Amino acid sequence: MKLVFCGTPQFAVPSLERLAAGGFDIQLVVTQPDRPQGRGMVLAPPPVKQAAAKLGLPVVQPEKIKTNEDFKHKLEQLHPIAIIVVGYGRLIPPWMLALPPRGNINVHASLLPRYRGAAPVQWAIANGEKVTGVTTMLLNEGLDTGDILLQDYIPIDAEDTAITLTPRLAELGADLLLKTLRGLERGTVRPKAQDHSRATLAPILKKEDGQIDFKRPATEIYNRLRGFQPWPGATAKFRGKSLKVVAARQELPGTATLAPGELKWDGDKLLAGCGGGTKLELLEVQPEGKRKISAREFVSGYRPAPGERLD
Repeated sequence: MKLVFCGTPQFAVPSLERLAAGGFDIQLVVTQPDRPQGRGMVLAPPPVKQAAAKLGLPVVQPEKIKTNEDFKHKLEQLHPIAIIVVGYGRLIPPWMLALPPRGNINVHASLLPRYRGAAPVQWAIANGEKVTGVTTMLLNEGLDTGDILLQDYIPIDAEDTAITLTPRLAELGADLLLKTLRGLERGTVRPKAQDHSRATLAPILKKEDGQIDFKRPATEIYNRLRGFQPWPGATAKFRGKSLKVVAARQELPGTATLAPGELKWDGDKLLAGCGGGTKLELLEVQPEGKRKISAREFVSGYRPAPGERLD
C-alpha cells in the first residue's frame, strides 16, 4: 500500500514508526516547516521530521498546501493509495482529499463525534471525562465530521494530565491505524457516518482558558488544571501579580468553608476556597518571575493575611 504521511508533533511519531515497521510503502512524509524554539529562538525541526530522518524517508515541508501547485504536482506523481494525516496542523484542501483512492485517513485523539477540534485530549480531561480514546476516520471538508473507520478506548486516570495521557493515546492510535489499514485491505473495515447530534467541540486553547475562576467547584478547577498542561496552565492573581498553580488536589469536605479565592494555611495545607463551599489544596505554585515553590515556601515567604484572596 503506497502512502503519503502528513504529521508534525510527537503525537504523530508512533504512527509513522509503526507504518514503517509494518512494511507499508511510505513514499513521502509531509510536515510543517522548522520553527524557532527555546530562549534562543533557534530553528528546530518538528518531531515527525526527526523521526522520518531516522527512518530514511523523504520529507517535504511546504509553508502552504492549499494553492501550492508544486506540492500538488508532486503528490499526483506519487499516486498514493491513501494519505495518512496525524496532527499535521493544516486544513487538508479539497484537491488533496480527492486525490487517493482510499482517501485521507486521520487519527483523532477522541471518541468522535465527541471532542471535535484542535484540543481533544485537553478538553476531555478538563471536562472530567473518565474514558477517552482514538478514532480513525476519513477526512472531509468539515471539522472532524468524516466517516468513522475504527475506534478504541482508554481510561483517564484520576491523576492524568494532558502531558501523561497524550503519549498513551499516540500509541493506541498507532495500533489502531495499522488495524484500520489492514482492515481496509481485507475489506473488513467499512466507513460509518457519525451521529452529528452527539457532537461536542474541543476548540483550540487560549491563554484565558488558564485563568482560574474560583467560583467554579474545586473539581472543575482541578480538572482544568490537569487538562491545560503544559499550556495555558492554571493561573490566578495574588497581590496584583500572576501566580501559577503548578500542582493541586481536591480537599476533602469537613473543614470550614472559605470564600471563593480565599487562602488559608490549615496546619500543613494551603487551601483556596472554591465554588459551592469546596476547597482546593495548593501543593506547588510559581509566583510571577520566580521559580516554582512548595505551598509551605509560599506561605513562609509571602505570609498571606487572614482572609486574603486569589483573584
